Amino acid sequence: MAKSKVTFVCENCGAVSLKWYGKCPSCGEWNTLVENEEIEPVKQRNKLITNKAAFEPLKMNLIETCEEERYKTGLRELDRVLGGGLVKGSVVLLGGDPGIGKSTILLQVCKLIEQKLKILYVSGEESKRQLKLRALRLCVDNDNLFVVTKSDIESIIETIKMQKPDLVMIDSIQTMSLESLSSSPGSITQVRECTSALMRTAKILDIPVIIVSHVNKGGAIAGPKVLEHIVDAVLYFEGDRQLPYRILRAIKNRYGSTNEIGVFEMEDKGLSEVANPSMALLSGRPLNVAGTCVACAMEGTRPILSEVQALATTTGFGTPRRMCAGFDHNRLSLIVAVLEKRAGFFFSSSDIYINIVGGLRLYEPAVDLAIAVSLISSIKDTVIEPDCVVIGEIGLAGEIRSVPNVLSRISEAARLGFKKCVIPYQNFKKIKNNDNLSIKLIGVENIREAFLAVCQG
Repeated sequence: MAKSKVTFVCENCGAVSLKWYGKCPSCGEWNTLVENEEIEPVKQRNKLITNKAAFEPLKMNLIETCEEERYKTGLRELDRVLGGGLVKGSVVLLGGDPGIGKSTILLQVCKLIEQKLKILYVSGEESKRQLKLRALRLCVDNDNLFVVTKSDIESIIETIKMQKPDLVMIDSIQTMSLESLSSSPGSITQVRECTSALMRTAKILDIPVIIVSHVNKGGAIAGPKVLEHIVDAVLYFEGDRQLPYRILRAIKNRYGSTNEIGVFEMEDKGLSEVANPSMALLSGRPLNVAGTCVACAMEGTRPILSEVQALATTTGFGTPRRMCAGFDHNRLSLIVAVLEKRAGFFFSSSDIYINIVGGLRLYEPAVDLAIAVSLISSIKDTVIEPDCVVIGEIGLAGEIRSVPNVLSRISEAARLGFKKCVIPYQNFKKIKNNDNLSIKLIGVENIREAFLAVCQG
């Protein structure tokens, strides 16, 4: 028999406590401790080891490997984030805010993936009729798509063993439960044990499994932190539900890079791929307006141009406000401090608002110079040249530091029709003699040089 032990786990940081607290002793968040039932197996004494060879280590050189086989999902942006497609036996966790498009993208994969593959779609949130209505809206017509509306994970695993599908989709893990556990579905114990059972099934049968997970109030994957350690890949949908663009980002990927992103646009018939994100994010950009600048950030191997908007206005309070949408608040404070100390532009009596257009989140240091130039443009009410891209990292001494992959960024700017590109002087020295570039390059060493190079007049 197995004994159970009740502990309390913080949903925010994963800390374990023996009793309930209103405030987590580890991270300080309120009302985040939830009950967790841990199963302790009874110790087996004097257990005889019958197969001694099973515990002997195997030399790495003697392990046989075969060519990695991946299933193409039919969505190139999703395949990019996965590292080339779904790997056999892998477990992928897909998270995101409600209504962001998690269930939609699963049904679209069922529509676009190879028709010969047998797919088992398990839903614990919708009935079969509701799934059919959503499939009709998305024009999903696949004879090899099978639907199960159950929440008992043991029955689901038995169905997987009998049907032997090529791909399994679980929507969502918070609705699944094990009858042997007394806790309710969605609890930390249920989520952890159900995911572990699915992981073992995927590895034994060599079947890829995609699991949809809810998020908590902080935006992180709901459930224990060990959930992200169990699975092979963690994908997260980002974006504002009020805006059409969705960013699919890999937080963890054992079979590919975590730097790649996929860009989608939500439409009436589901999610459509955005093959050229830079052009989509720059469409409708206002011209001859102070406080706007074009930055270039690297998302994996893909350079993405995005519009940065800054607004500096006189504050009506004793302490000025600093607000960011799509940019790190602490990084903004650093840039403002450097502008005041090293460049002579003062914002101590101004409210500052930063917006990255399109719902994109830019946290790369190469965006620093575009943020600084936009702030100076706003406070001086000076228009920045519309055909110019600004790239560079700002140091605490006010210097403009070099950035990686500068040639890829410059090529993307030239491809979209920009005529001028401001880059760090260290990068400029290395590529100034490159005759293949059809764009004017300007190397700058400090913030003032950068602003004078891009302002009109």
